[in-house]
Amino acid sequence: MSFDLDALRVFLEVADRGSFTQAGERLGLSKTRVSARLSGLEETLGTRLFHRSTRAVRLTSDGEDFLERARALLFAADELAATYTPAAQVRGRVRADVPQALARSVLIPALPALLDAHPGLELQLSSTDRRVDLVREGFDCVLRVGRLADSGLVARRIGSLGMLNCASPGYLAAQGTPRCIADLDGHFLVDYALRFGAEPPSFEYHDGESWREHPMRARVTVNSTDSYQAACLAGLGLIQAPRLGLAAHLAAGTLVEVLPAFTCAPMPVSLVFVGGRGVPRHVRAVTEWMAATLAPHLDA
Repeated sequence: MSFDLDALRVFLEVADRGSFTQAGERLGLSKTRVSARLSGLEETLGTRLFHRSTRAVRLTSDGEDFLERARALLFAADELAATYTPAAQVRGRVRADVPQALARSVLIPALPALLDAHPGLELQLSSTDRRVDLVREGFDCVLRVGRLADSGLVARRIGSLGMLNCASPGYLAAQGTPRCIADLDGHFLVDYALRFGAEPPSFEYHDGESWREHPMRARVTVNSTDSYQAACLAGLGLIQAPRLGLAAHLAAGTLVEVLPAFTCAPMPVSLVFVGGRGVPRHVRAVTEWMAATLAPHLDA
């Protein structure tokens, strides 16, 4: 029995996305063409791979059994082709999501080198602070900062971001400079929250034995890193943020480090993929470039 590798790619996309339409968008095929490819594969196998309805597409028991075998077969075929393909001929479209600050300060300035090395590569780069849904939104990989929720995704930690506390000179002139944790009772924190009202504002620090949180007042809550930094520059309170994104302001004196002995825990940085046995070569080219580009800026 021989398999059409393009049909296997269609099968895997539908299985991962749970949608003919989304799979077609990822592969540049119409919904009708996706359906035709799957029907041909099912005819070859002599079994149905999906339960289809107007609301959902889900794998049959045979489809579930075939899924990982198909993934392994396609990965092996891609690896075999890669063995005889020059690096410059890496081709394909990669959809990735990265945090705004890392995209702006590190990754996008280095992007020309990646695209010069791989002329056949196309990158769709989303930069947002919200947690995108890899499967539903069709991402090949995402770069995440912070603790990861338990999920069926595959994560590779590539380092961590060192943190610091800072405020604007104007804020410190008006409110005074905190010298110890107890002094924070007379200060304000700029609160960062992806969901407003989820948790009360607090200042995280290590007391020598464990991580603790000191409740604080906040006059403003934001949900983006750019707004978080802008609020600090405007004198609205203290922030706890990665040193990487604040280095230029610290050097210019527009922000000042405070309480250096009481920083919050480093933030882990991870590459996250949809679960599977292998990562396609063009996706791997992008993720390896991300890891190498960020390495000088990350702690172990």
